[in-house]
Amino acid sequence: MTDARPLGADEATFIAAVRSDDATRFALVTERHRRELQVHCYRMLANYEDAQDLTQETFLRAWNKRESFKGNAALRTWLYRIATNACLDFLRKRNDRVPVLSELPDPGSELPYLQPYPDRMLPEDPQESVVARETIELAFIVAVQHLPPRQRAVFVLRDVLGWPASKAADALESTVASVTSALQRARVTMREQLPGRRLDWRSPATHELSSSERGAVKSYIDAHERNDLDALMSLLRDDLRFAMLPDPGTVTTTAEDAVDGWVSGGLFQPGHDDWRGIPTTVNRMPAAALYVRTPDDSEYRLFAVAALHIVDGKIAELTGFDATDKPWLDLPPAL
Repeated sequence: MTDARPLGADEATFIAAVRSDDATRFALVTERHRRELQVHCYRMLANYEDAQDLTQETFLRAWNKRESFKGNAALRTWLYRIATNACLDFLRKRNDRVPVLSELPDPGSELPYLQPYPDRMLPEDPQESVVARETIELAFIVAVQHLPPRQRAVFVLRDVLGWPASKAADALESTVASVTSALQRARVTMREQLPGRRLDWRSPATHELSSSERGAVKSYIDAHERNDLDALMSLLRDDLRFAMLPDPGTVTTTAEDAVDGWVSGGLFQPGHDDWRGIPTTVNRMPAAALYVRTPDDSEYRLFAVAALHIVDGKIAELTGFDATDKPWLDLPPAL
């Protein structure tokens, strides 16, 4: 696989590390690519912890294959190729990494393995396509999971990262014709999964939350802290889509069903009616970290993270995640 480019500093340093068998220099030059490779693995797998593991697997494979790097391609390209194939190998071995049909009149699907992505772990360069908000939001990540693994890889390489067909074909040891066909099929599926959503993934993207989004998060937290179900209902669109992960069977498609489910499950009832919250972001989406204090406790304990998709000031989608035992979310465990 080749890029029509002169040997760069990264590549020269990497080759020198290989020739000297210097693991420390190897780690220094590859480590700077960790964050973007981890986002790439996350798009392929929709799970933060799996993405961490596969990024580490990528570096292990790169070290083991270091003699094969001749500088004919950019080091970044070479690492993406290894990461993509590591994810495909992982998916071939796992039969639990496909969307599960939910038991709804309007069939949707659930991803019990979906995890949020902490914004602090995104690459720092706001110009990088890997951090475009539209391609890291949960709805996009879920839609990508509906693609068969090879189509998924082609779609991410071509339409998210903007690789030419020949480069993607080399990475996947395929042909340009095969890659082009896979991309066409993938785009059809993505349009089916994201009706009405933005489908031009490579045009200029937003990064900052709007004032409407920030206001909705504040109101959402306020409603919890006041234990005010009426105020909470007023924030939710009637056609709210809600899921609580990783619990199966929690998807609902109306605000009323969602609130009824929360109450019947014990939330906002004695013992689970003393809330605190802090605004945060995950997947470049507005989110609320919710803490609850039980009668026998002096502190508010981290309970869940609610990622919100807000339309015209109202919550259209709410994805809740169990936030306990997830230090990588970088949230205080207690308030």
